Amino acid sequence: MASNFTQPDGELELVPGGSNWVYGDRFFDREAEIEALRERVENGTHTLLTAQRRMGKTSLVRELLRRLDDEGQFATVFVDLEAAMDGADAVAEMAIQAQSVQSIWRRIQTWSTNRLGDIRDNVEEVGVSELKVRLRAGMDAGNWQRDGDRFFEALAANERPVVLAIDELSILVNRLLKGHDYRITPERRAATDRFMSWLRRNCQAYPGRVCLIISGSVGLGPILRQAGLSAQANVFAPFDLQPWSREISIDCLAALARGQGIHLSEEVRGEMCRRLRCCVPHHVQQFFHHLHERLVRDQRSEATMADVAQVYEHELLSVRGQVDLVHYEDRLRTVLGGQSYTVALGLLTEAAVNGGLLTHETARRYRESSPLSSDDEGVPVEHVLYSLEHDGYLEGQDGGYGFVSGLLEDWWRARHGQYFTPINRR
Repeated sequence: MASNFTQPDGELELVPGGSNWVYGDRFFDREAEIEALRERVENGTHTLLTAQRRMGKTSLVRELLRRLDDEGQFATVFVDLEAAMDGADAVAEMAIQAQSVQSIWRRIQTWSTNRLGDIRDNVEEVGVSELKVRLRAGMDAGNWQRDGDRFFEALAANERPVVLAIDELSILVNRLLKGHDYRITPERRAATDRFMSWLRRNCQAYPGRVCLIISGSVGLGPILRQAGLSAQANVFAPFDLQPWSREISIDCLAALARGQGIHLSEEVRGEMCRRLRCCVPHHVQQFFHHLHERLVRDQRSEATMADVAQVYEHELLSVRGQVDLVHYEDRLRTVLGGQSYTVALGLLTEAAVNGGLLTHETARRYRESSPLSSDDEGVPVEHVLYSLEHDGYLEGQDGGYGFVSGLLEDWWRARHGQYFTPINRR
């Protein structure tokens, strides 16, 4: 989403960054979004940050937390729950990440002394992994909420209000709800309801003292909707992070080019944005990266329209050139799984081979041929479509659903379209 920058002679230069989140002087654009989120934090509004993949959600949250820390009005804690398996794991992960705030960490030590032991002077020697194991010890399905409540009490008692940012909460909730076999059972639904009820209750318990920002690579809404638990997330106000505008993307490409000492004409930059269609920050940067590599190999400093076409078709659309897009499939499998995942692949490929449009008639045929109910392995086709829309794969258009991203549409067609038989020919 962002890169290193300098400001010589008033012209912005960017040095391409990597795939990880970035912040500080590596953060590019998104000032309006930062200020909107800051206002929510100051008002105590719990936020659910939504967007399709690689839009820069983590970078946005990290940069906001950095600025809030520097300003000193709020304390901040960032937690990633992607590896958590249950509520106890989540509480242990939250607690261990809170060690960055000394007064909170002291309170956590107080209620977990038997498990942590005396670690006041040797936290670094003990190590994060061991601390997490000690915190996790003694927590189980029957008592993790007690320690979870104590954790939120420690946050609320801090001298400064606390912003708690939780990344990949949706991955944990999906794991709680469906297990490894992607089946929603009454027991799993009850466990998910219990976890979300606990989180919701603590969100409401400390107004003005604890503010949550939730983000993730898949949408929390569609997951809860499958189990009829959508109301458990109504404590969070949605915040939809949009792609870069064409103008911002063109400016970014110009700055990247200056930073690397090459020239991209306005026509070339416009063609790059046209092909992407949806200017996801990471995709903009990846396009530039491959184009720059081509110029370096050819020992040239100026890109042509032919270069743009070659790079797009033979680099970005290849498995080698855009391994990142495979993650779109992986996340679909994570959220849907089983037969529903197969239906999602079919719907997306139908759209890809039909000029980017999944017609209402085609969707109807899938409903008739895949009569899934909530008691089956999968979920109804309507839920699949809702997930695809929510997570930025498709959007409603005249006559059906179309791909949001031109890059994803073209890549999906190249990857799945060659041997695919549309449903109306089966």
